Amino acid sequence: MKRLKIWRRWFAQKFGFARLTCLALLVVFAGLRIWDPPPIQELRLRTFDMFQLIDPRHKTSRPVVIVDIDDKSLAQLGQWPWPRTRIADLIQNLTSNGAVAIGFDVVFSEADRLNPDLVAGQMRYLDDATRAKLRELPTNDQILSDAIRRSRVVLGETGQSQITSEIDKTLPFTGVATVGEADAERFLFEFPGLLRNVPVIEKVAAGRGLFTIRTERDGLIRRVPMVIRAQGAIMPSLSLEILRVVTGTPTLLIRTDKSGVRAVRLKGVEIPTDRNAQLWVHYAPHDPSIYVSAADVLDNSVSPSRIAGKLVLVGTSAVGLNDIKTTPVSRAMPGVEVHAQVLESVLSRAMISQPNYALGVELLAALIIGLLVIIFTPNLGPVRLVLAGAMFAAILVGTSWFFYAQRRELIDFTYPLLSTTGIYLTLIFASFVREQRQRVQIRGIFAQYMSPVLVEQLAQSPEKLVLGGEERELTIMFSDVRGFTTISESYKDDPQGLIALMNRFLTPLTDVIIEQKGYVDKYMGDAIMAFWNAPLDDAEHQVNACEAAIQMLEKIDLVNKEREQDAADGGHVYIPLNVGIGLNTGIGVVGNMGSDLKKNYSVLGDSVNLASRLEGQTKEYGFPIIVGSRTALAAKDKFAILELDFIMVKGKTEPEVIYAIAGREDVMHSAPFQRLRNITIEMLSCYRSRDWPGALDAIERGRRSEDADTLEKLFKLYEARIRDFQLNPPPEGWTGAYALLTK
Repeated sequence: MKRLKIWRRWFAQKFGFARLTCLALLVVFAGLRIWDPPPIQELRLRTFDMFQLIDPRHKTSRPVVIVDIDDKSLAQLGQWPWPRTRIADLIQNLTSNGAVAIGFDVVFSEADRLNPDLVAGQMRYLDDATRAKLRELPTNDQILSDAIRRSRVVLGETGQSQITSEIDKTLPFTGVATVGEADAERFLFEFPGLLRNVPVIEKVAAGRGLFTIRTERDGLIRRVPMVIRAQGAIMPSLSLEILRVVTGTPTLLIRTDKSGVRAVRLKGVEIPTDRNAQLWVHYAPHDPSIYVSAADVLDNSVSPSRIAGKLVLVGTSAVGLNDIKTTPVSRAMPGVEVHAQVLESVLSRAMISQPNYALGVELLAALIIGLLVIIFTPNLGPVRLVLAGAMFAAILVGTSWFFYAQRRELIDFTYPLLSTTGIYLTLIFASFVREQRQRVQIRGIFAQYMSPVLVEQLAQSPEKLVLGGEERELTIMFSDVRGFTTISESYKDDPQGLIALMNRFLTPLTDVIIEQKGYVDKYMGDAIMAFWNAPLDDAEHQVNACEAAIQMLEKIDLVNKEREQDAADGGHVYIPLNVGIGLNTGIGVVGNMGSDLKKNYSVLGDSVNLASRLEGQTKEYGFPIIVGSRTALAAKDKFAILELDFIMVKGKTEPEVIYAIAGREDVMHSAPFQRLRNITIEMLSCYRSRDWPGALDAIERGRRSEDADTLEKLFKLYEARIRDFQLNPPPEGWTGAYALLTK
């Protein structure tokens, strides 16, 4: 269990559970792409639509012409369906004008209602001779069959959602063969039923193809099946069958691989398809110039040059016949033009495809970019994050566009982009949650020990806080109440009173430290440890610490006055509180320290030890505030600073000059302080040069000066040392440094 906890802690620190979550998301997104639900499909399809809108197919030739059963034709020749004799005339005129092949985007599934034998049975007032003559005439279907036999015609058929009749297997079917790793039939779209033409014309046609077009979920026609399974038979599409007939290909070849159909091959051309044998139609914009009216063909008003050498499709654009489709490049395109677009794409070798390896490319792109985002995103700043996101998006879009524009292959960038965005947002959210938790943690740690303004700065900019430990210059403070043991003994029968007393003086002292941008490290009974310039930078940390020390003495004076009044009112003994403060500036290691159970933001180092020693010396030198040399140097222009001694602290090899802070700038410029400062300088100079009489003379003159009582303890200390040195001179090489005997 312990090893598991250690491993989890190490994993969380080195890798992070946010990254682990994103790895799981990467797997989920991959599964989502393989499953390919409708929303994912539609997003991908919309992307491919955009590509075709930006760069549609450009026509260099017009190998197809559409004979349009349009509203004009219906107005002149009557409603559809027309008599089969008129269709025969249409075929004859097109053939004589040089049509290479004729394909019908209509189906003649029933006998012509105007066949003479049917008319003979339906007309009420015909005599028997007339009826007999009518029955002897060839049927309209036979006339159409004869016209088809004399031309190259591909008849259209359509798949149905149910079986309406049994298939006449004696009628011809196009031969289809499969080569590859998979059975093509498993991947083909299937219709339960098949609607064919009447046998008399079906058997003489050069080819038969399905004009059935499957729309996408949003109603657009993007793909056209090249091969379909209908009522158990494998059938080519109308456009594919026209190409087969024109190229003289006896058998269609379907190429497959493990993922499905890959292509359909004719003599001299291979048509790439998706796994379901659908061709992605590379659309050109709607082109009215390829349309000729059926009425114009029938009355021979069309120039033969419009027909000669062309593949002809017969279909309708009439609104009433309801064969209008929506494509990526046009909201309204006659269905027959979709077949024309397929023929043009194949003949001009301008086909587009979504290769079967596209899924692998998309998954690999999502994996690589996703891993890069997982690895690098948590370590980047906001600006770099935005730039990285834009770069990845540009790479994906650019790669996808390159495949389309240069290779005419459809590689989806939306899935890798969606996957990457999901991972990116997850990391951002995790970072946000982590920052919020960190801010709460920071507020909880520092709220009681720093000013609210500084705490909020840390919360808003947690990167400024190094909890793991860092070296930086700090000013450290130790403060302690002199004689507190004696004071606490007076409360031995009133422990609650002692607690109230401690809170009474610790609260204002703490408030001063916090107001001056300090951080309260800890309380040690009646003592306080604090430091400046961490966790936030403070360019004036030495000055702020000195100001805090002076204000602390002022606060203690106020507390003492209140306590003195309380003692007088209560009739009990008043013992004043006296505080000693040590300040030192130096390098320390600051950070979150402690155990797994409890941590504290604190500081360690020699500078801390010296600050503690200086606080202990305040009672020896008679000054409540003693500071180290680096603190004094930084604050010398704002405070009244008095040099005290040159000391050697146990554990350090270099001696330290220490100073007292006697007041603010107003005191520094006062005449009494200047006189005392000069006398002190003179005394120390004589003392360090072994001029004992000169030093004693300076002490005597100092005692006669105004405010000399503030230096009395210092004078007594040096007087005692000098008397001792007069009896026992210091050794050769003595520098004036004094080794501290007490802490």
